Amino acid sequence: MTRVFITGGASGLGRALAEAYARDGARVCIGDINLERCAETLAALGPNAHALTCDVTREADLEAAAAWLQANWGGVDLVFNNAGVADAGGIDEMPLTDWQWMVDINLLGVVRGCKAFVPMMKAQGSGHLINTASMAGLIHPPMMSAYNATKAAVVALSETLQAELYPHGIRVSVVCPAFFRTNLAESVRTSNAEMANLTKKLVNKSKIGADEIAALVKASVAKGDFHVLTHPREKRIWLFKRAVPFSVYAGAMRRQMAKMMAKRPPR
Repeated sequence: MTRVFITGGASGLGRALAEAYARDGARVCIGDINLERCAETLAALGPNAHALTCDVTREADLEAAAAWLQANWGGVDLVFNNAGVADAGGIDEMPLTDWQWMVDINLLGVVRGCKAFVPMMKAQGSGHLINTASMAGLIHPPMMSAYNATKAAVVALSETLQAELYPHGIRVSVVCPAFFRTNLAESVRTSNAEMANLTKKLVNKSKIGADEIAALVKASVAKGDFHVLTHPREKRIWLFKRAVPFSVYAGAMRRQMAKMMAKRPPR
C-alpha cells in the first residue's frame, strides 16, 4: 500500500492529490495549518488517512511528520512538498516582509520537507519527492518577482536533488502548473489592487480545476517524469523561451508588460 504525505493537504491541489491517492487505496497523511479544513478533508479520505498539524515554516513540524510516518506506517513512498502562497506587484511596491514571507513558505518550506524526509528515504533505499513550483518558476511573467523567484528556486533545488539523490534510489519531480481553479487566491498578498484582482480573475476563470491537475500530476509521478507540466499553452511558451535568443523572449515579456500598463488607470 502506497504511503503518501502532502503538505498543504487540506485544500486546493493538496486536497485533490490526497483524494486521488485515497481513491486508489493509498495511505494518505495530510499536513496543514488549517485544522478545520484538515478535519473536513480527513472525513472525505476514508479509513487509511491521517492528518497532522504542519506549518512548513517550522522545521520541527516536518520532522514530527516524518517521525509519525516512520513509527506508524513504517516509512513513506511519496512526499508532496506542496504548501505555497502567492504575492504580486512591482519590485518597488512589495515590502521586504512579503519577500521574506514568500521565501519562508514557498522555498524554505520545500527545503524543510526535503531535509526532514530524505534521511528516511535513504534508509529505505527508495522514495519520491514531489515539489510544487509553478510555470512562473520557468517563464517569469512581470509584476510577480517574489513569486517567480521562489518558484524558480524550487525548480533549481529539484534539479539539484534529482542528481544528488539518484544514487540512493530516491526520485524527484517538480510540478509546474499555470493558473487553475483553487483557493490560492485567498493567500495573495499585494499592495497593488489591480494585480490582486487580475490574479483572482485568472484563478477563478480558469478552465481547469484542482482535480484535473491532480490527475495529471499523479500520472506523471507514476511515470517518473521530472518536469510535470500540466498546461500545454504555458509549456509551449517555456519551450519557445528555451529555443530562441533571450532578447527575443525578453521582447515578448516587455510587450506583455506594456499591455498590462496600458490597462492601468492613470495615477
